[in-house]
Amino acid sequence: MASTDLDTLIDMGFDKPRAELAVKRTNGLQDALEWLEKNQDVSFEEITAAEADSKETDPNTQADALKPGEEAKSLVCNDCGRKFRSQAQAEFHASKSGHVDFAESTEEIAPLTEEEKKAKLEELRRKLAEKRAEGSEQDRLDKKKNEEIRRKSTKETADIKEELKKKEQLKEAAAKKREKQEEIAAKERIKQKIAADKEERRLKTEKEKAEREGRAPPVAPKAAATPPASRPIASKPAAAYTETRLRLQTPSGSVQKSFPIETSLFEVAAAVTQESGVEVTSFTQNYPKKVFDTIDFGATLKELGLVPSASLIVK
Repeated sequence: MASTDLDTLIDMGFDKPRAELAVKRTNGLQDALEWLEKNQDVSFEEITAAEADSKETDPNTQADALKPGEEAKSLVCNDCGRKFRSQAQAEFHASKSGHVDFAESTEEIAPLTEEEKKAKLEELRRKLAEKRAEGSEQDRLDKKKNEEIRRKSTKETADIKEELKKKEQLKEAAAKKREKQEEIAAKERIKQKIAADKEERRLKTEKEKAEREGRAPPVAPKAAATPPASRPIASKPAAAYTETRLRLQTPSGSVQKSFPIETSLFEVAAAVTQESGVEVTSFTQNYPKKVFDTIDFGATLKELGLVPSASLIVK
């Protein structure tokens, strides 16, 4: 019979250890259901601990139900008036309530009718479902809260990364714009230098022709029309620059360095020698074509027209 009661309790959704203890501590399915209802908010560990303490305090305590043939039909608690069908129920009531005044009673506690038993089962199922629903709802709320925290943290991290990315993009765009402007200025200087050289060759040819024909040579245009090679035309006056950027092609590779415009070419050569170990004897500029040897080393970068930037081959 106990096995059938245990299966019924397990089918109702009760944990097997708690259901086994209920069957062991009571007499029949009705008592087991009442015991489970009374202890639904008490953990299994607390119940077993209370049972162990009870056995240690009173070794002669009997946890089984009343045996057939005993005169007493039930037990009653004189402290609260509650009646119990078995000694086990009375002992558990005493351990939970602290009541100690019990007496035997000849009154027999009538068993539950089928309707009452069914109603009791439904009530237990309802309470069990509500308890599980409360746990599920709390789990859902905790999960939602954790998800909100995770999303907030992810968004803040993404915002920081986006801000850093924008700053890097602005910095890179500014550098590219500056390089583009310097490149345009350098091309303009080269273009004007080529035009000046072309004009110089034309004048030379006309002068030679005039001399052969015995007539006066043509008058050269004013110097202001063609700026000196040593003073490059840039997007702004050379005096506005405080530094120049040199791209130095050495035997070991290309090096880009910035120098104050008043730096002498000798100091540039010394810096290259210190960094690469190459003994510098001259610098060659391709556009416009020009060679700076040791005679030019005493001049500044500004005086040599190497402002705001220039490319030199180290030899």
